Amino acid sequence: MTTATATATPATGRGSGALTGTATLLRFMLRRDRIRLPAWLIGISIFVPYCFAELRTAFPTEADLATASGFTSGPMLALFGGPGYGMQGEDLSYVTFFAGIYAMYLMLAAAVMNILFVSRHTRVEEQTGRAELVRANVVGRHAALAATTILAVASNLVLSVLILAALRASDAPLAGSAAVAAGIGLFGMVFAGVSMTAVQISEYSAAASGLAGGILGGAFVIRAAGDMIGEHGSALSWITPFAWSQQTRAFVDERWWPLAISLVVCAALVTTGFALSTRRDLGAGLRATRRGRTGARAWLRSPLMLAWRLHRGSVRGWAVVLILGGVVYGTTTQTVVDSFADMTSEFTQILSTAGGSLLMGYLNMMIVIMVITTAVFEFLAVLKVRSEETGGRAEPVLATAVGKKTWLGAHLLVISAAALVLLVASCAAMGFTAAVGTGDWSLLGKLTVAGLVYSPALLLIAALAATCYGLHPRLLGLAAAVLVFSGLAAVFGELLNLPEAVMAISPWHHTPAYPVESVTAAPLIVQAAVFAALAGLGLGAFARRDLASV
Repeated sequence: MTTATATATPATGRGSGALTGTATLLRFMLRRDRIRLPAWLIGISIFVPYCFAELRTAFPTEADLATASGFTSGPMLALFGGPGYGMQGEDLSYVTFFAGIYAMYLMLAAAVMNILFVSRHTRVEEQTGRAELVRANVVGRHAALAATTILAVASNLVLSVLILAALRASDAPLAGSAAVAAGIGLFGMVFAGVSMTAVQISEYSAAASGLAGGILGGAFVIRAAGDMIGEHGSALSWITPFAWSQQTRAFVDERWWPLAISLVVCAALVTTGFALSTRRDLGAGLRATRRGRTGARAWLRSPLMLAWRLHRGSVRGWAVVLILGGVVYGTTTQTVVDSFADMTSEFTQILSTAGGSLLMGYLNMMIVIMVITTAVFEFLAVLKVRSEETGGRAEPVLATAVGKKTWLGAHLLVISAAALVLLVASCAAMGFTAAVGTGDWSLLGKLTVAGLVYSPALLLIAALAATCYGLHPRLLGLAAAVLVFSGLAAVFGELLNLPEAVMAISPWHHTPAYPVESVTAAPLIVQAAVFAALAGLGLGAFARRDLASV
């Protein structure tokens, strides 16, 4: 009997260049994301017909859009929408309203999709050890990153085509539709490039995604400040990717050259990502992990302190973003109020709800924005808890005397406490700068208290995410959907006259709008009780299910 043996092709032979295996890895990525990626693309693009349907419901004719004049001009537009081309006078229409307000939120969604997508197919693969198994075959050094780049380009191209088709189906002009669709796709590609660079820096996916997300959040704050400084933006706006997509003047007077900036920056970031990947070992990051102590400190020898150690880096980053946002919003308080002083519109009436002043109405809306942003931190922190489980790091801890309820409860306690501190600190920063600008120092105390008033509603998001995670990690998408809808309802719900039953889905819709309204204890007690019930349900469900059931 003769035994034939086959030897593996050497990794250094013919056809084994840096890109060898790219096509195979691309097929693997498409197979893994056959549900996740279409869900993202359809979920973002379907928002287009939804927006037009809601606009036509709230404003049956384009002439009725004039009732939203307070929202379509001045600093408020700059804060929530952008430079606002075509948002005043005869140019105001359904399509210009969409491009001036809603398009920015599609850009944010595209950026988040790309950040998570790139991290999933690069850093997560290295962190879990799968990349090492793949590289043990005839696979080039740059094959994984090249396949990720190709899929990112294809995904953003498909997203642009879907958005273009949705806009055309809503009777939007072709040129403006193409400008909006291309701007959203290229914005997503810019942050794909940002993420490709970020994943080279840290050896942990959460840190890399957090860095890219922090850049996105910082760009949003800078854009808001830049757009509020002058009409149609300022030089400050142009240093952010938002301007490169929004300054195309879609549906007004299209110009295409700003999109070239996005192309150049995207190409530079992707090239940088490839270059940096050659300067580190597989599984490592350019930022070396500090050598740990031979023994844990006494304060670290508990589940609670371990949870704090794991979350403290992201808490620090979010503290910078949120406090900076509070400072920016507080600084512009007097400017915004002055711009609305002589206006009479539906939006100014909304700001002055329940007998409050424009000043208090505006500050309450900014507080809600800070609540929404802090809720995003909570959700991402729960995703980090999930990564501890899927990465195999939770199992050694749970193999000790630490129970499942104790482990998840420690994380939930740290996340909840950090969220409360972040919210109150950002509201206090807003109150301080608003007091400096208006001369009313009572605002410092009022806005600090407002942060405390919104705390029970904020904690509901953390409890909901923990409950979904405890039942099954895949249910975290439900918590994300509630968070996204709650944010949109808080910003646009009253303007679009959404039904009360729909608005009730938002946790902070049930919170007294302090300092506009007086505080009553009943809704806060109910929210605290719901938080406790959801937390108990999540902890109990996690204790009963198997680990790594993803």
